[in-house]
Amino acid sequence: MSTDSRALREVVSAPDFRRLLAVRMLGQFADGMFQAALFSAVFFNPERATSAGQAAAAFATLLLPYSLVGPFAGVFLDRWRRQRVLLAGNLARAAVIVVFAALLSSLGPTSAPVVALALVVVSVNRFILSGLSAALPHVVETRLLVTANSFSTTFGAGAAAMGGAAGVGLRVPFGSDDLGASRTSLVAALCYVLAAVLASRIAASLLGPHDPPVHVRLRTALAAVARGVAQGAQHVRARGRAARGLAAITAHRFFYGLSFVCTLLLYTEGGAIGLGFGGLGQVIVVSVLGGLLAALVTPATTRRIGTQQWIVVMFGGAAVVELVFGLPFTHAAFLVAAFFLGFAAQGSKICLDTLLQESVEDDFRGRVFSFYDTLFNVSFVSAAAASAVLLPPNGKSYLVIGLIAGGYAVTALVYGVLIARRPEERSEPVLATPSLSG
Repeated sequence: MSTDSRALREVVSAPDFRRLLAVRMLGQFADGMFQAALFSAVFFNPERATSAGQAAAAFATLLLPYSLVGPFAGVFLDRWRRQRVLLAGNLARAAVIVVFAALLSSLGPTSAPVVALALVVVSVNRFILSGLSAALPHVVETRLLVTANSFSTTFGAGAAAMGGAAGVGLRVPFGSDDLGASRTSLVAALCYVLAAVLASRIAASLLGPHDPPVHVRLRTALAAVARGVAQGAQHVRARGRAARGLAAITAHRFFYGLSFVCTLLLYTEGGAIGLGFGGLGQVIVVSVLGGLLAALVTPATTRRIGTQQWIVVMFGGAAVVELVFGLPFTHAAFLVAAFFLGFAAQGSKICLDTLLQESVEDDFRGRVFSFYDTLFNVSFVSAAAASAVLLPPNGKSYLVIGLIAGGYAVTALVYGVLIARRPEERSEPVLATPSLSG
């Protein structure tokens, strides 16, 4: 049996890992369905036309507010039982979606109350994903983290894609208008409730943090939060691998976000490709398949060349793929590009998650992963803002494709140079080979 097969069997055989994975998959399935409802109402409603500026405004509204409080939210992940976060968080977003669905059908997706509730749901989603990442080292051994991250994040992304596909499919019986989107949202709410039920089956103390501090006074708690944010930043700064990885993945998120908005506009009714929600769904599906391949390839590859070198290879490959398959601006070429960019996105995320989990102490993991999410969001919103300036209404821009490809190439080059200056890190085996005894 190969090393990869043994490692995967060890990971999957752990009952606590399976429980945590079940919570992730059901929650991300609901995430995909809820996001499909949002996209259906905002971007692919036949009664509305979407511009790059409107797309940028929508993403900024949904992502930036959480970005401001994300690091503070991470402090609470290091102070609250993470199992309780998964349980209460899923119940909370289910309740919010019920109200959201009622208002969406009557007020429309651009009304202030609907936008505010969507913001709450998205924020809780990111908070829970940070909690899942911080909890993972408590259910698998350190030497199995690459395999566990590959398996859990890829299956989570697959579940989100399936949820999105289900949301698209529900447009047939529910309708493509705001009422149909609200009905789809209610189905997502039911899935969140089921995820909470699964979370209740995990032991309350299992996922950490161990001996979390408790402060009764509000002023004392807020002061502790502020100190915790500063301590988390210092903790990352002192760990070069983690800091460099965060910088590289933030750059990737910008160029990936620019590519996403470009693709979104290309597939709208007035876009250069113009295949609508169905065509965009195909792009998303092949992107997930690329991520699945990355999950299969990454553990074996990182054992041979290390996580940091693998990030360099993926970003360099993304630069080439963007030029070769992005410039034709055809549906077939974009499917190929989506597959390879999905591969790079998922593979780099697996590597960075592992770098953070290995180099960051458990008492700081919640803060670091929430800060990670904040960087992701700010970078994506920055890309959406740039797209409002650079992209035409139909999404077709040779300049933007060149910018994305050049950005990936520069990121790969700079990151490669930085890690080459630290030979002690270049050959780090992220996933140790399990002993053949026993």
